[in-house]
Amino acid sequence: MATQTTPTSPAAWRPDVTAYVPGDVIPDALILTHAIVAGSIEGDEPSVRVPFVADDGTVGIVAEGAAIPDAGQDFDEVVIQTDKVATLGKYSYETLQQPNAAKLVTDSLQRSIVRKANALFLGSASNPTGLLNVSGVVNAGTVTADLDPMVDAIAAIEDAGGTATNIVASPSAWAEVSKLKTGTDSNVSIVGAGTAAGTRALLSLPVTVTPDMPDGGLLVVDRNSIVAAVGNVRVARSEEAFFVNDVVAIRVTFRLGWGVMHPGRLAKLTAPTPGS
Repeated sequence: MATQTTPTSPAAWRPDVTAYVPGDVIPDALILTHAIVAGSIEGDEPSVRVPFVADDGTVGIVAEGAAIPDAGQDFDEVVIQTDKVATLGKYSYETLQQPNAAKLVTDSLQRSIVRKANALFLGSASNPTGLLNVSGVVNAGTVTADLDPMVDAIAAIEDAGGTATNIVASPSAWAEVSKLKTGTDSNVSIVGAGTAAGTRALLSLPVTVTPDMPDGGLLVVDRNSIVAAVGNVRVARSEEAFFVNDVVAIRVTFRLGWGVMHPGRLAKLTAPTPGS
């Protein structure tokens, strides 16, 4: 059996840059779980054009043997622009010699990439515009004493031809919803009972709780109405960048973009938070 060492191995076996499929290393990123990934992309200038049917048209009743009229469908496209999120860590050579240190460092950098990607996906001002800022998203009001506003939000999405698939909540919003009781004098939560926390689901929809949602924010999503393009998660390491300091640099980058085909199939709500 031969033993390979990095100084004598071919470059492909001791890479300075390693690319990972996003679903393998950041599977919980919102863009992967709350959108349909339509393509891969690298660079600020390229874009992904995704065609979609904006209006299904009209289905009529025709007599036997008669000509079937054109349904008159409307066609449109979403043009996906992307942003690159990146982070850089600098660590002494000695630090990275500790057992599992390199993995702990890389995992931490990847978590920071996910946090930034989630914040953009939800709240980016433009190019691409975050889900909470897209024009045409339904404003479904405030969840206070019951889940009726959530029921109305789901109904609005269905009226627009969609199907609600996911709910995104801030920690404070989920806390307030979890405090809702089954009755005026009851201590039983509508999302759980006893000492066990309730499953993170509302009205049979899975709930993702993330601090990247604005305080008290809730968003009901039809993920099939959101298309995305992502690049690989690229992890690079260099021992030369800060040569005079005997410091190792580790860089992580991730490119992402998205577009909303049907804004009316998203609905945002709020939950009052303590002190609001």
